[in-house]
Amino acid sequence: MLRRLSIRDFVIVDSLELDFAAGFGALTGETGAGKSILLDALGLVMGDRAESGVVRAAQSRAEIVAEFDVPDAPPLKAWLDEQMIDAEEGLLLRRVVDSAGRSRAWINGTSATLTQLREVGEWLADIHGQHAHHALLRGDAQRELIDRYAGLETLARDVARAWRHWQDARQALAQAAADAEGVQRERELLGWQVKELDELGFSLEEWAQLNQEHARLSHAAGLIEGASSAIDALEEGEAPIVASLERLSVRVAEMARIDGELAAAQELLNGAAIQADEALHALRAYRDRIDVDPEQLTELDARIAAVTDVARKHHVAPEELAGLHQRLATQLADLSEAADPDKLAARVAEAEAAYRDLARGLSEARTPVAAQLGEQVTAAMQTLSMGGGAFEVTLVPEPEGSAHGDERIEFRVAANPSQPLRPLAKVASGGELSRIGLAIQVITSRAAATPTMIFDEVDVGIGGRVAEIVGRMLQDLGQQRQVLCVTHLPQVAACADWQWSIAKQQVAGETLSRVMALDDNGRVDEIARMLGGVEITETTRRHAAEMLQRQPA
Repeated sequence: MLRRLSIRDFVIVDSLELDFAAGFGALTGETGAGKSILLDALGLVMGDRAESGVVRAAQSRAEIVAEFDVPDAPPLKAWLDEQMIDAEEGLLLRRVVDSAGRSRAWINGTSATLTQLREVGEWLADIHGQHAHHALLRGDAQRELIDRYAGLETLARDVARAWRHWQDARQALAQAAADAEGVQRERELLGWQVKELDELGFSLEEWAQLNQEHARLSHAAGLIEGASSAIDALEEGEAPIVASLERLSVRVAEMARIDGELAAAQELLNGAAIQADEALHALRAYRDRIDVDPEQLTELDARIAAVTDVARKHHVAPEELAGLHQRLATQLADLSEAADPDKLAARVAEAEAAYRDLARGLSEARTPVAAQLGEQVTAAMQTLSMGGGAFEVTLVPEPEGSAHGDERIEFRVAANPSQPLRPLAKVASGGELSRIGLAIQVITSRAAATPTMIFDEVDVGIGGRVAEIVGRMLQDLGQQRQVLCVTHLPQVAACADWQWSIAKQQVAGETLSRVMALDDNGRVDEIARMLGGVEITETTRRHAAEMLQRQPA
């Protein structure tokens, strides 16, 4: 549940520190005093979009901090573990918005994205806004409510994914039929290109060897001449290097026997003589092996020319031919499969079967939940001055299917027994819509796992005995979870376990919102104000006290 809410410089709030209790709490006060602002702040800290206008005038930033107990929900704990967030002592959500509309967020001191705020917020609180009733007139909102109430959101997403896969397969089949001639031409071109590259038999390893061998043969004469010159210098001529090094090594060795400091020099000369002799043998072997072969050089020239011609034709470097060959072969294989009507038809049939199976499961799961909700809302209508009225959740078949399953969801209502069931959007008046919508929200909230339920003036359009019944409904809901309700109805507020009064005050020429936790006498005064308007009489106060005394302890 929500434990604490701290607000700084948000709209007309300069500073508020609010500690929340369990049960049903009513937030009351004059219109414009800032009741809904508290819920807007709570929505912001749970991931709603931020705008620069939420920052109080002349201030640089707004800050909202909300502290929640962690509900006993294994999926939430798994999510927290996945995000590496330690929540043993609760969850602290913080959001800062600057005057330019930029915002930052944290969860238990760890920087968080708005997506993370929204994800964790779904497990902590459910806010029903002022226009929630009107949203129920939309078909998509009706479907989403049923799926959420039944816990079918994951299955519904799977159905939507399967539907898209099926439609993609159908489109591929239709496209292949429409472009059959063009596809055939493209296949023929790709086939010729792949065949040419197959016949070329090119590889990067061969290309490296070709260039190395070509360079060797092209310069064979020069290489032989150079090797011969090196051999002459090492073993022939007036001062052959190998013989000279050997003589110097012997001479210095004799000197080293007299002075040991020359031992290191002698070892170096001896090593040099040995290495020069090894170089001489290597050069002889190389000169004997190398050969000037014009015929082989001609063959290499022809091979290099063939590779270069094909590379030029495809506008790539020779080194890129291997990758090009693989890409073209893959394109040809894909195109061949994509143009195969039998394979495409089989893929369509497979995708449709997968969709139908999931959609059937979704329909079967929706049916009993729809019937149950219809019965429960119908029963609630009897207590909300709609005696004899009926509510039904109808699953209207869509044989062709859709991304939302094999049916569309339609809320139908009959306000009195003489009327047939008709779509909610066509028959419900404003007051009837408020009562039906509130009944739906309260009933579906009982099945929700969210520990905190927030209702923002959802009781608009009702009054009198019905208002008291609504208050009792919220009071019963408060026995199961924390319920917060912004209300203008004294009958609803009187049913609350605790009550806050929100009012505007002038402070140093600035209008600010203030919140006061009401004791028993304060609640009498506030409910009397809600009953009596401008002038509060003793009769009004007695009436208010009587309303509070009628509530169970």
